Amino acid sequence: MSTADKKVNNERRSFLTKLTMGIFGAGVASFSWPYLRSLSPNILYEPPQRFKIGLPETFSQGVEFLEKQRVYLFREGNSFHAISGICSHLGCTVKYTPFRQQKEMKVRNLDVVSTGEFHCPCHGSKFRDEGTNYAGPAPKPLAWHPLEISPDDGQLLVDISQKVGRDFRLVV
Repeated sequence: MSTADKKVNNERRSFLTKLTMGIFGAGVASFSWPYLRSLSPNILYEPPQRFKIGLPETFSQGVEFLEKQRVYLFREGNSFHAISGICSHLGCTVKYTPFRQQKEMKVRNLDVVSTGEFHCPCHGSKFRDEGTNYAGPAPKPLAWHPLEISPDDGQLLVDISQKVGRDFRLVV
């Protein structure tokens, strides 16, 4: 074998060695990735589902929107109830629009005095002030959430992970 043939053979051998080592390194890296990724845990930081919103006496009569939690708080005298501000269609935040004058209407065969309604700005769904959907693509009413008084400091406590019936009222 001539020196030129030996040189080509050495270059070929060097190339094949480097190629083999590169493929081996890529294989080790791909098999090591799941192990290395497991050292960094998957954590989803979500806001708490139960939260305090303040003392009952700090809320005025009528409707108040808690923007951060997307919940509407209604106060009528000494009774409170909370309605979700999340549209049941695609999750947009609904806006409460008060009427100029109260309206008397029938809702689910009950005579009700309505003070306003909810409008979804995304797709035009409309809800009565007690959450019943009556126009637009929303498939179901707005959710009602339970309220309670926190035993440690007397603040109103909302639990958005649970739903209650439309007759729920917290009387303080």
